[in-house]
Amino acid sequence: MSGKMRSIRVALAIAPICAALFAGPAMAADKSVLVTAIVDHPALDAIREGTRDELKAAGYEAGKNLKWEFQSAQGNAGTASQIARKFVGENPDVIVAIATPSAQSMVAATKTIPIVYSGVADPIAAQLVKDWKPSGTNVTGLSHMLDLNKQIDIMKEVVPNVKKVGIVYNPGEVNSAVVVKQLKGLLAKQGITLIDVAAPRTIDVGPAAKSLIGKVDMIYSTTDNNVVSTYESLVKVCDDAKIPLVASDTDSVKRGAIAAYGVNFYDLGRATGKIVLRILQGEKPGNIASSVSHDLALFINPAAAQKQGVTLSPDFLRQASKIVN
Repeated sequence: MSGKMRSIRVALAIAPICAALFAGPAMAADKSVLVTAIVDHPALDAIREGTRDELKAAGYEAGKNLKWEFQSAQGNAGTASQIARKFVGENPDVIVAIATPSAQSMVAATKTIPIVYSGVADPIAAQLVKDWKPSGTNVTGLSHMLDLNKQIDIMKEVVPNVKKVGIVYNPGEVNSAVVVKQLKGLLAKQGITLIDVAAPRTIDVGPAAKSLIGKVDMIYSTTDNNVVSTYESLVKVCDDAKIPLVASDTDSVKRGAIAAYGVNFYDLGRATGKIVLRILQGEKPGNIASSVSHDLALFINPAAAQKQGVTLSPDFLRQASKIVN
């Protein structure tokens, strides 16, 4: 064998070793993260994008060393269950379940594959975990539960003399039902009545909102997935009828609500990605306590206020984290 041939063989033999050494720990082995959400809308999409960006920043990039797959249930609980069974069959390293119905379906489908939930207001009421301590199971995640007293403060900033608040929600979404019950009690203590109208399907949101015309001083929206997925229909009713609309998530302010003091869902996604990374690096989900995001911001949309017949005080405008045009 010539010296030149020996040199070529040696080079070919050591090339994989060199590649492995320079790849770094995050690039050492392919991982799989499967993601599902109950429906597509800006808030849930932002969680997904934030999670993906956090993984990419840590060296896990889809199509290179990360299998990343996303499926939406398109608002259908039956489809959410089908996706859960499919994902379990693929046996990924981590499943990210965005929004309560998808998280519930996934938790029911597997007790072994790590699940990180996100975009869930009350994981305890949704029976994803028993409490805020490490679960000891395959489930952990992040909640965007809000202080409802602070939400009432924002309502009163927008409509100082509010006496009747309307809310449209899906009674079948457990987190929405819990918020309505709690909010009704808190408002009553301040002499304010909550009038709730059911919208079990997205096509019910517009008609439900119209039924509140003439009955309420303002409408408040939660992160109910039916409502948020067709938010423009709610905004149109409020614009046409001059009913002030206050939201609980900042993305809805960009879509026509007057104000919201809530979570930035992209940032929530980045925080979700950090939890996924801990699991990919060997930590057990049952050792990671569920937690609530306290990174809140006040978004205000003065143009929406004008359309809905409201004049906002200069002091309230000064409190804004962001003015949406």
